[in-house]
Amino acid sequence: MTRRDSADLARRDFLLAGAAAGLGAAALSATGLGELSAQSPALFRAPPMEWVRIGYVGVGGMGMVHVDNLLAIEGAEIHAVCDIVPEKVAAAQDKVEAAGQPRPRGFSAGPRDFERMCAEMELDLVYNATPWEWHVPICVAAMENGKHAATEVPAAYRVDDCWELVEKAEKFQKHCVMMENCCYDRLEMLMLHLTRLGLLGELLHAECGYLHDLREIKFSTEGEGLWRRAHAMVRNGNLYPTHGLGPIAQCLDINRGNQFDHLVSMSSPTRGLERYAREHFPEGDSRRREKFKLGDVNVTLIQTRRGETIYLGHNCDNPRPYSRGLVLQGTRGIVEGWPGRIYVEGKSPKPHRWDELAPWYQEYEHPLWRSEQVRSATGGHGGMDFLEDLRLIECLRAGEPTDQNVYDAAAWSVVGPLSEQSVAHRSRPVEVPDFTRGRWKTTPPLGIIGA
Repeated sequence: MTRRDSADLARRDFLLAGAAAGLGAAALSATGLGELSAQSPALFRAPPMEWVRIGYVGVGGMGMVHVDNLLAIEGAEIHAVCDIVPEKVAAAQDKVEAAGQPRPRGFSAGPRDFERMCAEMELDLVYNATPWEWHVPICVAAMENGKHAATEVPAAYRVDDCWELVEKAEKFQKHCVMMENCCYDRLEMLMLHLTRLGLLGELLHAECGYLHDLREIKFSTEGEGLWRRAHAMVRNGNLYPTHGLGPIAQCLDINRGNQFDHLVSMSSPTRGLERYAREHFPEGDSRRREKFKLGDVNVTLIQTRRGETIYLGHNCDNPRPYSRGLVLQGTRGIVEGWPGRIYVEGKSPKPHRWDELAPWYQEYEHPLWRSEQVRSATGGHGGMDFLEDLRLIECLRAGEPTDQNVYDAAAWSVVGPLSEQSVAHRSRPVEVPDFTRGRWKTTPPLGIIGA
């Protein structure tokens, strides 16, 4: 029995099977189509609020996208802004003021000034888009000071940190949400809808990943280049799993009747970053001397408790067009992304021939993507970033379970450090922790929420 097995389980009972929030979390209606019912007592909900008072930490590129989104969402008020760069704080303050809200208080007195913000400000939500190493400290500071927490991905990159987020959320009875935007993209939501309708049959296998040439970004002297490249120097595994894995986890009912059971992982040699530095930087540039541990390509295989298999890829250091490599295979059909296509036995017009997605969107579009407000959103990866922010604010205002919760944040994020363990031990199988403490067995599966 681990130290967590012997912990006081009673303090976790308030969440019971809170992992069942997914995309509106609730039992399916009798038809399987249904409008979401969020009345299950097994799902954690906080008291409703008329306005959500927000403190935003990290207002660089992605952070400012979320600030723009929040300013366009009814009921969201930005009361505080925190960043280590005073000019970024001032730019965010100006933006909030220009949108007609009172000028938020600024915090820029060092890298831990978010702690002062959390302690001094009356806030409902602390939302952060910071370098990965700050996600857990900021979320913990928020919850310890009575605020809900939301963070960019991944929520954590150490196993113990995943547990800390779960334990703090349970202890302080606060939401701790990882904002996985890809769960709200149009294709992934179509896949979830088709799954819930049973059109793909019994699910058997999925493929996904983060396949994105980030060499130029990693070597930049600003933004992500200031911290992201450093992870490649000391870590070797699947460092960014949640963009691909989150939507697949929702389709496979992870934490809601199913669990990740174990994984194995292996990495290719490391070549891409060092080659890029040699070819792009002059003699004497210190970046030419850097050495990296991260294999260019990582492949992680996951098996679930129900037996489904998942192929999870990672490649950010080689020339390639963007892809999340989506595949969802069931006994009656298959959906793929990049390129987007589908085949469903008995419904596709031609046997053994791929069908375009356009007619399937027309008939089976997820209700949330039928919203004109979502379809017309353009900032930050199109409508999915706006939709994830909109749903968070809606859930907090209504006092309903959030679409993703702390158990999802932990289960999806922990694949990163577990893949590192497997790579380091010649692809040895590694068990995935059960952050729900068995409550996944009685948590109802996701429904489909309406716009």
